[in-house]
Amino acid sequence: MQVLTTLTSFSDDQGNVIEYDGMVEGEIKIKFKGNNNRLTIHPGAKIQRLFVDFDCDNGVLTIDENLGGPPFRANIRVGQDSTVTVGKNVSATSAVAISATEGTTVAIGDDVMFASENEVRADDGHPIFDVRTEKRVNVSRSITIGNHVWVAREAVLLGGATIGEGSVIGYRSLVTGKIPNNCIAVGIPAKVVRKSIAWERPHLSLIKPYYKPDSRSIKKSPYWNVTEGDIQVGPRLTPKAILKRARRVAGKVKRRLQRR
Repeated sequence: MQVLTTLTSFSDDQGNVIEYDGMVEGEIKIKFKGNNNRLTIHPGAKIQRLFVDFDCDNGVLTIDENLGGPPFRANIRVGQDSTVTVGKNVSATSAVAISATEGTTVAIGDDVMFASENEVRADDGHPIFDVRTEKRVNVSRSITIGNHVWVAREAVLLGGATIGEGSVIGYRSLVTGKIPNNCIAVGIPAKVVRKSIAWERPHLSLIKPYYKPDSRSIKKSPYWNVTEGDIQVGPRLTPKAILKRARRVAGKVKRRLQRR
């Protein structure tokens, strides 16, 4: 077993490779227990803590660049034939726990924001079997997180979770299925409580202006979209406007009748 405490370019006789044009010391621990594992990190990545366990063979971990945003922190387990990909500008307030085993994939898109004490687990760590059939009941399943997703504090994503871009997963929520784009999902299991929303990174008390009542107070990202399948409703009408519209429709009907 190889244990590295400095993140730098590396290779060994078992085919394990680190591709990285730089050097990061401090909270780094990379373990290679198997063969033919590969860790690829963009030179522009901003990493503050990275613990990685390549337990088996043929594991792949890829971390993309961070263009000046908050750093990425993670504890990652990559099992047999499994893959973890981290997109551009992904941040984590504390180390997010990520696990992929049994040939699964955890795919994290660009501009994803993890809060604190989050877990993303494509597997349960230990097998559970049905006593009568002797078959597995907790089969490992891949996870996909779209671009610009906000995962709030202590939220957990389990095998089979798929989150559309622009969405928010609420505090202490548990995601096990599909969450559409641009919505808020909360609870155990997480359910959609609001659609067609957009969120932005500027902190309420750290980034001016300190009151952000509408979109004019922030710079809008490209992720302002209506949730797929959501019905777009026009602006709410006042009673006066409703009456005016009713009179206009009644006038049209009256003129049609007079022409007959």
